[in-house]
Amino acid sequence: MAEAHQAVGFQFTVTPDGIDLHLSREVLKHIYLSGVTSWRKRAIRFKNGILTGVYPASPSSWLIVVIAIMSTIYARIDPSLGMIDTIKRTLSVSGYMTVQTQTVLSAILFATGLWLSLILMLRYTLKTLLSYHAWIFESHGKISFCTKLWLSLVKMFSGRRPLLYSFQTSLPRLPVPSVDDTITRYLESVRPLLDDEQYNQMEVVANDFKKDQAPKLQKYLILKSWWATNYVSDWWEEYIYLRGRSPIMVNSNFYAMDLLYVTPTHRQAARAGNAVHAMLQYRRKLERGEHAPRMFNTTHFVQHLSDRKHLVVYHKGRFFKVWLYYGGCHLWPSELETQFQMILNDTTEPQPGELKLAALTAGNRVPWARARLKYFSQGANKASLEAIETSAFFLTLDDEVHGYDPDKLGSLDLYAKSLLHGKCYDRWFDKSFTLIAYKNGKLGVNAEHSWADAPIIGHMWEYVLATDCFHLGYTEEGHCKGDINKGLPPPTKLQWDIPLECEEVIEDSYMVAKVIADDVDFHGCLFDEFGKGLIKKSRTSPDAFIQLALQLAQFRDKGEFCLTYEASMTRMFREGRTETVRSCTSESTAFVRAMEDKNTTRLDLFRKAADKHQNMYRLAMTGSGIDRHLFCLYIMSKYLSIDSPFLKQVLSEPWRLSTSQTPQQQLNMVDIKKFPRYVGAGGGFGPVADDGYGVSYIIVGENLITFHISSKFSSPETDSYRFGQNIRQAMLDILDRLEGLYSLHTTFLCSVTLQHCIPNGW
Repeated sequence: MAEAHQAVGFQFTVTPDGIDLHLSREVLKHIYLSGVTSWRKRAIRFKNGILTGVYPASPSSWLIVVIAIMSTIYARIDPSLGMIDTIKRTLSVSGYMTVQTQTVLSAILFATGLWLSLILMLRYTLKTLLSYHAWIFESHGKISFCTKLWLSLVKMFSGRRPLLYSFQTSLPRLPVPSVDDTITRYLESVRPLLDDEQYNQMEVVANDFKKDQAPKLQKYLILKSWWATNYVSDWWEEYIYLRGRSPIMVNSNFYAMDLLYVTPTHRQAARAGNAVHAMLQYRRKLERGEHAPRMFNTTHFVQHLSDRKHLVVYHKGRFFKVWLYYGGCHLWPSELETQFQMILNDTTEPQPGELKLAALTAGNRVPWARARLKYFSQGANKASLEAIETSAFFLTLDDEVHGYDPDKLGSLDLYAKSLLHGKCYDRWFDKSFTLIAYKNGKLGVNAEHSWADAPIIGHMWEYVLATDCFHLGYTEEGHCKGDINKGLPPPTKLQWDIPLECEEVIEDSYMVAKVIADDVDFHGCLFDEFGKGLIKKSRTSPDAFIQLALQLAQFRDKGEFCLTYEASMTRMFREGRTETVRSCTSESTAFVRAMEDKNTTRLDLFRKAADKHQNMYRLAMTGSGIDRHLFCLYIMSKYLSIDSPFLKQVLSEPWRLSTSQTPQQQLNMVDIKKFPRYVGAGGGFGPVADDGYGVSYIIVGENLITFHISSKFSSPETDSYRFGQNIRQAMLDILDRLEGLYSLHTTFLCSVTLQHCIPNGW
């Protein structure tokens, strides 16, 4: 054990002459280095805390203000309007404080107060500037004078390069939309989904709510927005993620895939070594305030822990604890590879109940909560569970082979299912994320949703893949680079004492999870006929184009329209998370119907639908969305015991088409034009409605869009493969049938033909 390995540095023998104490210099050296590293981290955090605390000013600006005030005093000028004299009178003259010292101290105190006042003024000014959102509604390529002036002022007041939390106190609060605006937009969003009679009934219910119940709820919500940092985020986190009792596997967790075409090494332990080392580098940037927070050391209960120095590895039913630090420094990739290879070479059998233990995190939440209290609150079980939940993250060394293989039908589908749910017991679904390393060297991530949204994981994952391939690299044999410290303690097997009744609970959770997993119908669709390069030439948002294609695919798939969810971000506000864009609009349905009618002009309808979508997306980003406001009004109605038929109906409406775009190239670490094969495959999530589709898509470079489509086998109305083909055909049909885009399509087809016909080098 690692603890035993460290203990051998201290040995003593009791003799008749006393105690003979033996100290290991090597161990003392590592203890010393660990202490130095710990104090260095504290110093960095302290420095960053000061830099963030005084932002947008700097500590050196305090000295400038003090010198300026002292200069005016010696010039017999009083810029304080008598305040320095007032401070002097409160300071008594004594043997330790002369009149001159009293004057200097009074000036320093006044200068410090003036400096702090200037910081508050700068923060308020910056917050006011960041509340300006008109720029986002301007036409692409056109910048008004007001926006240019705004950009200059923001740059001026932002000062030096900000750290992670520098803008935290300067970000504006998420505004509470007016009830009138929210209800108007809501009625507008459901109009294409209801007939005249249904719409008139909904209009009556909505207007009754607006007149009778909404004013009281809105007043309390505005009061909360003044008191809380963000009037949505805490309730969203609590009621959407943490209070749920249904399984989070498939229903909440999501996944991210490896590079699509490239596998830098096929050695499982080596790939895991580089990936873990890159994650440790990323975490170090977090600790220094350079990246997004709350990613590591976290569980589903949103229990964020201090710096953890180990991870837990799962392989063939066994759990191992691996130390990530030695001598105050985290392990090198080659050392991590050695640790993981030891685990792969271990042939011991799982302990009773250990094989499917993680299924407890995949099934219903109530049995898992009860099992924690009854079977994991003491002894070896408690210690081992704490090791998992306090680990930096969870690593699965999977015994399967996955990844995209163009010669293997459905390889992307199986890869997605493996990442989303695996075998239902080989991922710890409560951890902030589980890193998965497959037998053939492919990687993936399964992420828990309560602590953050997909862009945060995407940011880290792009950093890991780019660092793995372009900075760390591998030897010619596929091993990690670097020397190996042979004195490292080996991985430690976690010990369990699981009684038979607990094994029954584990098996029950596994069966619940297996039913859910087996019902997931996944299809990965690589659309490479064209991409955002051609779409942007038509002066259209690629996201709007794709959303209209999804509406056309949905109509062809089911013969009707449905309530559509598209996730957008509200990160321009303090503690902002997500908002919903209702992509099914009157404009989009009119365009789709025109696409199915050969005698109707489509270009004008396409423009109107695309512009409408872009405007709705911008409204959602700037705090004027519909659904988070209605959600908070509903929660407030529950607190006040107010029964609202309108809010009940709104919150019970199913999202039969749930969509999300995966962000790409947030770090710009990889030049896709220079390395066209080093592209990510994106990620996805499970279906939201029993009879609906979940669609995640990633726009990769100029000529590739990857769709991740999920549904349920148990629904006779859905088929993920069929929907994928409908999306592909819808994308092609929209491009082909829009008269205004025909010349672009022709040019594109000609360029593709030439690329295939002309030999390389011509």
